[in-house]
This record gives sequence, C-alpha cells and structure tokens, in this order.
Amino acid sequence: MVAVKRIGLLTGGGDCPGLNAVIRAVVKTATRDYGLEVLGFLDGFRGLVENRFRVLAEPDVRGILPRGGTILGTTNRDNPFHYPVVEDGRKVFRDVSDRVIANLRENAVDALIVIGGDGSLKIALALYEKGVPVVGVPKTIDNDLSGTDRTFGFDTALTTATEAIDKLHTTAESHHRVMVLEVMGRYAGWIALEAGLAGGADVILIPEIPYRMERVCDKVLERRAQGKQFSIVVVAEGARPLGGEMVVQRRVEDSFEPVRLGGIGNVVGREIEERTGMETRVTVLGHLQRGGSPTPFDRILASRFGTAAVGLVVEGTFGHMVALRTPRIVPVPIAEAVAVLRQVPPDHDLIRCARHIGICLGD
Repeated sequence: MVAVKRIGLLTGGGDCPGLNAVIRAVVKTATRDYGLEVLGFLDGFRGLVENRFRVLAEPDVRGILPRGGTILGTTNRDNPFHYPVVEDGRKVFRDVSDRVIANLRENAVDALIVIGGDGSLKIALALYEKGVPVVGVPKTIDNDLSGTDRTFGFDTALTTATEAIDKLHTTAESHHRVMVLEVMGRYAGWIALEAGLAGGADVILIPEIPYRMERVCDKVLERRAQGKQFSIVVVAEGARPLGGEMVVQRRVEDSFEPVRLGGIGNVVGREIEERTGMETRVTVLGHLQRGGSPTPFDRILASRFGTAAVGLVVEGTFGHMVALRTPRIVPVPIAEAVAVLRQVPPDHDLIRCARHIGICLGD
C-alpha cells in the first residue's frame, strides 16, 4: 500500500463506448473504498498540459454508465512529448512533458490513470519513465493491444458492424448486388473478421492476409453461377492487395496516430464491378462504430477495469495496465502491452472457421 490521496484521470485517443463506465468505476471505487479524491483532466493530454480539470465525485458520474463517449472529452492529438506550439507565427513541436509533471505536482496528484489505446499508453509509459506514477486502462475498438484478451469498446463496435451486415443482406439480395462494407480496425482485422463471421459475409479482407483481387471476384462469380445473385464483402480499413499498400486517407502530423486509413472499400468495390459486371455498392461504416451506448459486455469489462486500476494505484503497481486474462483482471506492464500490435494470427481458430464455412479471405 502506498500513500495516495488524490488520483488524476484522463481519456486519450479516439472515443469509444465504455469510457464513461471506466470513469464511473474509478470514481466510485476511489471515493467509497479508499477515501481518495479524483481529478478528471479535460480533453486528454491537452488538459494535462493546460492544467484544465474538474473534481469528480459520485454525483458527477451518476447516470453515465450507458452513455457513449466520455464526459471528460478526449483528443488523439496533443502528445506532450511532441506538442504543437506557435513560435514566430508558425507551428512547431516541442517537448512540454516537464510542464505536465509540474501541473501534476501543483495539484498534488499522487498517481495518474490513463485510459487509452496504444498511442495514449505509449505516452503514459514515457511519463512513467520520467517518474510519474501511472496506471493504464486499455481502450480501443480495434482490439489491437497486446497483453489483454479484449479491450472494452470492441464488442460494441463489433455489434454495430454486425447489425450493418444484417441490414445490407436484405437490400443486396433484393437488388442482386454486391455490397462492400468497410469497417475500422487500423492495422488489425478483428472487427472485420468477427463481424464478417457473425453477419454471414462471403468475403472478408483483413490486413494480416494480403488479398488477390482475382480470388475475390472468383468468389462473387462462383456464387452467381450457383444462383446466388448477391454477395457481401467486408473489408478492414487496413486491408491491402498482395504486393500493394494500404490506402491512406490523410495524415495528421500533430497527432500521436498520424496516419488515417480509409478508402479501401471504394477501391475493392470499383474493381469488383469492373471485373464481374455486377452492380456494386460500398458502405463505409466509419465513426458509427465508435458511437452509441456500450453493450453489456463492454459496460461490465470497463467497470472491472476501472475498479482494478484503482486497486493498482493503491498497491503502488505503477507502470502497468489492467488487462483481461480470462476470467481474471491482471496487471500487465505497459511496455509489454504497447511493444507489438495484437493482430489476427494467420492460423487463428477464427481464420480456420471462416475457411471451413466457405468464406473467401482473398488469398
């Protein structure tokens, strides 16, 4: 046990369902069980740099469990180790991490809980290496953090994507079309793979298995020859053709996740229509996957993560994040969690299942 009186808390990176559930669990556990005060820094690491926060007590987290987003605000920019400032009328980047440490000391914050994905947790690790007592909570709809079986937010995004496939089935069959659905996931194919399996997709393209366009079109034509006049194709935003590159929508240089993927769905849809002659439509699910009320699974997992994070703070287990190692919540070094992205192994059981039931993976 360490002497802790005040905990700092922030949400970094893209929003996702379940953030408010973590905040609620942290505040309730800290105040009820340990008599601690919680400061919520606003808008991610920007709030730490600018020293903007609010005190969080139980009344402040009442009713937020089913709400999407985060009551603290967030941003996937504003890395304090690469922070945008204007000097002589132009934007430059400076390391302002010392200002963050000074603000934490000024506000008598004894420990900091960072809720975020790999980008936010890399920043948390860098702060820990500078002496800040940090505990991490893994958050990402992409489910791509190592060290944990699941990140909260993934289940809700997966549910949204599956419901979209269900809806596309009816219009695809009615109009005898090929429907291409582009989903998020960055460099990992978990959303595309699991939603495609759950929604009955005919083709699933993921970053881990480079695809050949002729294999995709062969699947579509094979179905048409069998009297199936429609096909459903699910494409992860990070999917790429064999020997080709991922499609980058744009770059945001002042972000700690500068590459914005997107557009592969349109590329795949256009090629399918040109090669098969079948009318093809593309749907990009985009930020719908980040929004909405979290599923029961995500509410529970986020709540478990929040209570466990406070426990790590009180124990003094810093430099770690909470992780699901089914069925338990355990501490995992942040360095281990962010060392390598958790991608879909080519020999994963889900891959084998997809192949057995006739889904084309493009290879």
